Amino acid sequence: MTAEPAPAPAAAPAPGDRTPPPGPRPAPAPVPPPSEPAAEPRTAFGRVVREGRPFLRARRGVMLRLGGWSLLEFAQTFLGGFAIARAIDRGFLAGSAATGLLWLAVAAVATLPAALATRGVFGRLADLVEPVRDGLVRRAAARAIGAALAGPAAASSRSVSQVTHQSEIARDGWAGLVLSLRSFVFTAAGALAGMAVLSPRLLLVVLPPLLLGLGLFLATLFPMAARQRAYLGADEAFAAHAGQTAAALRDIAAAGAAAGTVARAERLVGEQAAQARALARWAAVRVLALAVCGRVPPLLLLLAAPWLMRHGLTSGALVGAFTYLTYSLAPALHALLSMLGTAGGRLVVVLDRFTGPAPLPPPPSAHPEHRPEHRPEHLPEPSEHRPEPRGRGRSGPGPAGRAGHPTAELRGVAFAYGPEARPVFEGLDLRLEAGGRLAVVGPSGSGKSTLAAVLAGVAAPTAGEVRWLGRPAAGQEPTSVRTLLPQRAYVFSGTLRDNLRYLRPAARDLEVAAAVEAVGLQRLTERLGGPDAPLDPGRLTLGERQLIALGRAHLTTAPLLILDEATSHLDPAAEALAERALAERAGTLVVIAHRLTSAARAERVLVMDGTRTETGTPSELLAGSALYRDLAGHWAGAPR
Repeated sequence: MTAEPAPAPAAAPAPGDRTPPPGPRPAPAPVPPPSEPAAEPRTAFGRVVREGRPFLRARRGVMLRLGGWSLLEFAQTFLGGFAIARAIDRGFLAGSAATGLLWLAVAAVATLPAALATRGVFGRLADLVEPVRDGLVRRAAARAIGAALAGPAAASSRSVSQVTHQSEIARDGWAGLVLSLRSFVFTAAGALAGMAVLSPRLLLVVLPPLLLGLGLFLATLFPMAARQRAYLGADEAFAAHAGQTAAALRDIAAAGAAAGTVARAERLVGEQAAQARALARWAAVRVLALAVCGRVPPLLLLLAAPWLMRHGLTSGALVGAFTYLTYSLAPALHALLSMLGTAGGRLVVVLDRFTGPAPLPPPPSAHPEHRPEHRPEHLPEPSEHRPEPRGRGRSGPGPAGRAGHPTAELRGVAFAYGPEARPVFEGLDLRLEAGGRLAVVGPSGSGKSTLAAVLAGVAAPTAGEVRWLGRPAAGQEPTSVRTLLPQRAYVFSGTLRDNLRYLRPAARDLEVAAAVEAVGLQRLTERLGGPDAPLDPGRLTLGERQLIALGRAHLTTAPLLILDEATSHLDPAAEALAERALAERAGTLVVIAHRLTSAARAERVLVMDGTRTETGTPSELLAGSALYRDLAGHWAGAPR
């Protein structure tokens, strides 16, 4: 909303001059009221219509060509009943079989252009349908990317359902609606025009039940749309729950939260079933509307036949009217109402979910000075979120002025996936000194990745405190303190240099070259054609992706580096080289180990087994920890 500019004064008095100007004081110029924004439609149908008008206006030519081909269907319908009426009245009943056969031939020939019309209609339909799906997919993808850039809390799996399931519902529903509506309009026009030519009184008998059935059917549209909207909401909620469950199966098993997870899934499925039953109840009302439209007009025509024939209706006209009702109007009406009853309601609801307001981003941080710098040209790594603040050199271990404090510290930390869930770990105390190296080991599902997420500030502990550099982690910008590398490395299209500098855009070429050599990227660099050659992520192996992510981490200046099985696709020699290079950089290194060699190279090892933990050097744990000895034996016997 823009404000009108205020009129400039005629002359400004000199500073300090309080003498009013001579003459009467002019009345202040009236300020026009600000223009009110257009009212937001209250219903889903109104919002969809508002968004759809520009789309249809831009495709008037396509709709005109579609209507032009449909005129052939109008002609076929009109000639079908009219020719049969003339064949009976002027041919067979008049004793002229040749005339009757000639009119029947006219009705038969009228069906030939309809086949040509079908081909033309489907050719134009793609120009009206495919842009709808393409536009919806682009809108859903743009919203998902915008939500992810706004913050992890704004992102959800809703966009997955929209890009895949809901966009296909919209595409199929829109195509079916266009075909059914077009067929009904031109078929009904041809049938009603034919009956009006045969006898206008036919319309007095046929139109009332048709209009009554249509009105009853249209009255169900809005309640059905509400039920369909609720059903889609339940579908999205179940999809979100299923996605979260699939991503956290190990942690759910470790936390003993399976019963709660299943109970929530059962509640969501029950909600979907309840909404499906509500849809079925309204569908029964629509069956009644279909009966009124399709079955009642022929019955009324039979009952009114004596009255109509007393007023001049011929036998041929009566048969022609039945032809219009049973072979033309009833099938087209049934197809339209069935389409509106099934795909139409879903179409309005789905389009409303695309055209409605985008999900709001999370509230701004209470510490705006620590907000990360967004780089919208690239998607963010799920764990490697943002580059460190610019202007820091490579030598510093992180934010200055924190000498004497550990890089990270856990004080009585516990984590559980719900208030009734068994904790993954609890009462955990851990101190990571600057320059230290810790390996975390444990059986599958023991909570190692959960610990990495809590230590990195990705997940909030349910009890205790996480501290970075002597201060509570909750009040700090995470990416200025730590870099977290997950097992699934993120690589984007571009050059190798761009990928390596993703977390530190200001890194110099010499530093990039040093990182390439340190983590063992020389062979890949040569194969690609140099650090500035185009890079196709789809042609990289999982190990090559992890090497690029490790080189990226080597360039960062964050004082805490966490590898969550980030070397799992490397051979032991490449893993040893990369871990040694990362350990030599300034800062603290935490490795979620998946090989005994990673644990053996660490200064300290944290052994996790549910809520029980043990800490010590590798030799101390081999002597005093039965679980560590079991893990070491398992690793020793595993294939390399």
